[in-house]
Amino acid sequence: VGVHPHRGFETVTIAYKGKVAHHDSFGNSGVIGEGEVQWMTAASGVLHKEYHEEGFSREGGDFQMVQLWVNLPAKVKMSPPKYQGISRDMIKKATLPNEGGTVEVIAGNYQGVAGAASTFTPLNLFNAKLKKGTAAPFSFPSRFNSALLVVEGRIRVNNTEEVPTDNLLLFANEGEDFIVEALDDAVVLILSGEPIAEPIVANGPFVMNTKAEILQAFEDVRNNKFGFLKD
Repeated sequence: VGVHPHRGFETVTIAYKGKVAHHDSFGNSGVIGEGEVQWMTAASGVLHKEYHEEGFSREGGDFQMVQLWVNLPAKVKMSPPKYQGISRDMIKKATLPNEGGTVEVIAGNYQGVAGAASTFTPLNLFNAKLKKGTAAPFSFPSRFNSALLVVEGRIRVNNTEEVPTDNLLLFANEGEDFIVEALDDAVVLILSGEPIAEPIVANGPFVMNTKAEILQAFEDVRNNKFGFLKD
């Protein structure tokens, strides 16, 4: 993706296969490969570009990424941009019993294992890599919004809901605990966070609280207030 602006939120890119490079108008750059994460806080505004890493472009191969947009509370939407490149050796893992797999903690905390990412609001982001037949427990406050994405394999949740590959399951806010059982070897992205409970107005690459703020973001891009970055 060529040069484009963002304001008011964070982009979180999780690499499952392939390599992607990043550059932005605040001088941040990096390459992430399999098992790594790129966490960019656009906040007050940044120009950035994402593209296949040079070596990967030459050699080719499977390319599988997930990108999340994480909203920011109003009080920090206009804070300075920042970038977190989270390498594989920075991601701590919780080991499941009986060699059933691992839970990689990107942000938040799972059974005492803390994630490397710093966040502006309480949130949890895990990669659960489960062997067939393994059941892993999770617990989040009932007020949190929680969901999971099945990246590979099939799972069963709470012994009732079967979820196949490439499907998203959104939880009702009616309890704290749930169990994920792998019906095949599976990779599951677990997401949970405290609601910000503020108005959201989104347009294109901007996520703000009012329409006026969106119009101001477009005006600031036109006036080169997001910095400069070559294609």
